[in-house]
Amino acid sequence: MSCRIVLCLSLLYLIPLTSVAQSRRFEILKNLELMDQVHEYLDLYYVDEPATGYISKVAIDEMLKKLDPYTVFYHESNMEDYRLMATGQYGGIGALIRKMKEYTCIVQPYENSPAFKSGLKAGDKILTIDGVSMVGKSSDDVSSFLKGPRGTTIEVEIDRPIAGLKKFKVTREEIKLPDLPYTGMLSNKIGYVKLSSFSQTAFNSVKQAFDELKGKGMETAILDLRDNGGGLLMEAIRIVNLFVPKGQLIVSTKGRLKEENRAYKTREKPAFPEMRLVVLINERSASASEIVAGSLQDLDRAIVVGGQSYGKGLVQRTYDLKYGSKLKLTISKYYTPSGRCVQRLEYYEKGAKDKPSEISDTLLTTFKTKNGRDVIDGRGIFPDIEVKQEKLGRLSSLLLMEDIVFDFATDFANTHDSISGPGLFTLKDEDYRAFIEFVLENEKFTFETASEIKLKELKKITDLEGYSEAIASAYKEISELVSADLEKELTSIQPEISRWIESEIISRYYFQSGASIHGFRFDLDVIKAKELLLDIDTYNNILKL
Repeated sequence: MSCRIVLCLSLLYLIPLTSVAQSRRFEILKNLELMDQVHEYLDLYYVDEPATGYISKVAIDEMLKKLDPYTVFYHESNMEDYRLMATGQYGGIGALIRKMKEYTCIVQPYENSPAFKSGLKAGDKILTIDGVSMVGKSSDDVSSFLKGPRGTTIEVEIDRPIAGLKKFKVTREEIKLPDLPYTGMLSNKIGYVKLSSFSQTAFNSVKQAFDELKGKGMETAILDLRDNGGGLLMEAIRIVNLFVPKGQLIVSTKGRLKEENRAYKTREKPAFPEMRLVVLINERSASASEIVAGSLQDLDRAIVVGGQSYGKGLVQRTYDLKYGSKLKLTISKYYTPSGRCVQRLEYYEKGAKDKPSEISDTLLTTFKTKNGRDVIDGRGIFPDIEVKQEKLGRLSSLLLMEDIVFDFATDFANTHDSISGPGLFTLKDEDYRAFIEFVLENEKFTFETASEIKLKELKKITDLEGYSEAIASAYKEISELVSADLEKELTSIQPEISRWIESEIISRYYFQSGASIHGFRFDLDVIKAKELLLDIDTYNNILKL
């Protein structure tokens, strides 16, 4: 390898370059030569035989982390992860998994997936895969064991509540994550389309869904981009083209190289040029989602509802490397039709603790939409109508975070063969009483009121200052007053936590689509969107039509 680098250095001086370019090229090749020498000495003299391939991958990963989280190296062994990112497809069993304490559990087998057809269920704890223990491994490691070429078979050993240990043979298939987790009519005239990612088939899926819903009477629509982290730029542009005229600028990109400075315009006549439209976003809507929401907002073609988006204004391109590896590299920033860039974080100039900092408020610029409304750059997409979400109480949050609700739903599904439809199912009082007993019997779950926590903090201070004896009686009295009566607390939060329990239970029988149907009853963003679509005057006034 040293000879090759020396040859490159020799050839470098045969090419006419500016002094700045020569200096930069020399610096690159100097560091390559140093890296080559380090590898050579490790291989020759390190006390143990080093895993050279692993060390090299770690070195590359750490180098790229200094740039931004979107510039990523895909080793040849991680091609299934790359395919999933690029196409929404991979070879595997088709199940959502999550680490829960020392186990990785099946959270949801996808409908009609190999996992579902083999008999795996939500709540199953994965013990071994092909005899290799998965206990203590990260969910990423377990995912790697589950993925593989279609047609291959693995044996998965699980521990199922009530039923105990079981083994399943699962034959991997080509898994295509659905572009649209749910589409349907919310009323006689309002259609709803939920887009989960901008894969290679996103436009076709959205177009087909809109066509089908229009055939069912849809006159206005909700396009839900919440929790959509983005994907392919061209798919986003084609989706916007469904609603705006041909020849309209949708997004432009600017990079360090002149050839990355591009303008993207719509190429077709819109399929739904007059349809009233609301786009839903939240803090996890990013990249291509922000291109769609931002361009439709800039063009005053749709009302954006929900919460402020993530703020990812960077564009990546994937390059093929040797030996089957790939590099996904940030090449430019994108700008919406008004001229704003939504990028929120400055990765190159890190702040405290080497963390990216937000672009300074003093650098923010105000832009104008087509009809003269103010929008700003550097902060993602601000919705036209911001919807404040209801905050869960502390006890409800703990029950969800510590998977108590998940575990109860697992037990419920294992003891109930069926439930009523997702739009009809509600938790009965006796079922909620069973939930209370389930929580009380869980010895690992503890709950303290906020007052208890603060009181204990105060006691530590008074002990340090020597007041412990003087306030002992008062402390005991106050402590008894603020101590949590868990059964009473659980009873009081029944209206708040019941819908989360219902949603978890419904997903066991009707999958994600069923949970979506149930959630519409409580979804404040959807409720607001429906109100706007039904009120033509308010809709037009917001967009200054």
